[in-house]
Amino acid sequence: MRLLERMRKEWFMIGIVLAIAGAKLKPSVGVNGGPLKPEITVSYIAVATIFFNSGLSLKTEELTSALVHIKLHLFIQIFTLAFFPATIWLFLQLLSITSINEWLLKGLQTVGCMPPPVSSAVILTKAVGGNEGIVITPLLLLLFLGSSSTVPFTSIFSQLFMTVVVPLIIGQIVRRYIKDWLERKKPPFGAISSSVLLMIIYTTFCDTFSNPHIDLDKFSLVLILFIIVSIQLSFMLLTFVFSTRNNSGFTPADTVAIIFCSTHKSLTLGIPMLKIVFAGHEHLSLISVPLLIYHPAQILLGSVLVPTIKSWMVSRQKGVKLTRPTV
Repeated sequence: MRLLERMRKEWFMIGIVLAIAGAKLKPSVGVNGGPLKPEITVSYIAVATIFFNSGLSLKTEELTSALVHIKLHLFIQIFTLAFFPATIWLFLQLLSITSINEWLLKGLQTVGCMPPPVSSAVILTKAVGGNEGIVITPLLLLLFLGSSSTVPFTSIFSQLFMTVVVPLIIGQIVRRYIKDWLERKKPPFGAISSSVLLMIIYTTFCDTFSNPHIDLDKFSLVLILFIIVSIQLSFMLLTFVFSTRNNSGFTPADTVAIIFCSTHKSLTLGIPMLKIVFAGHEHLSLISVPLLIYHPAQILLGSVLVPTIKSWMVSRQKGVKLTRPTV
């Protein structure tokens, strides 16, 4: 199952490249007012489809049992939705004096505001054998992003409620009645969400490539890529240090969950959120670029580190001391 999920994610990353390339070749198809009518099909139908799909696939009973790990959840929420965005904000105050594209920097701030994904963080945590500690708080995310948007807060909240909260609740209600069928047939929820997400990405970049005034220099793009990888490595190391202190109270399995869940960011929630918060913004695609880079980078980096982290966890569970001296 993990192999199939990993293959799906690899194809999805290829799909992102193809969607952007398709938008470059034929931007007129996906622009607002174009044949696809993204102002309706994407802003409402596609986003609602993703979260209805999430509602169907979300196993509430497992989340309820996982809430026993209150301390673990609290650490992940505080790090992800408070420490992470605040640190990025401080870092961006320094970067603002550089020549890096300002809209890419704004996009980097939105990355910091995203919650962890239910998909990649859980897969990597399971690959090592750790616990799953994930609590996503969309309303806190809205508070972080709302102040950066030109769209009125009330409009953001109403569209967020209608296209995210309502479909999610309906999906959960429907799941109660067809739960046995879902468990038996195992519909391809991940593939469905990925396909719809690619459509959102495609139409977002169609708007960019149809606007001759938007220019993205390669220097800024390369720097953003380097910054994102550096941020991920630094935060993974930081969460490791925090969660392995003698008085932390976390098990090795908890540490694994913290490392992945605290540093990974959700593309599935992020792109629809940006579409709502920055609706009609001519630089929306540039704001989205850091998140589009962060997503494959976190999967690739996590996959590379899985064997090392697994080896560490096994050694700790066997009572082997870390090379780091204890106090």
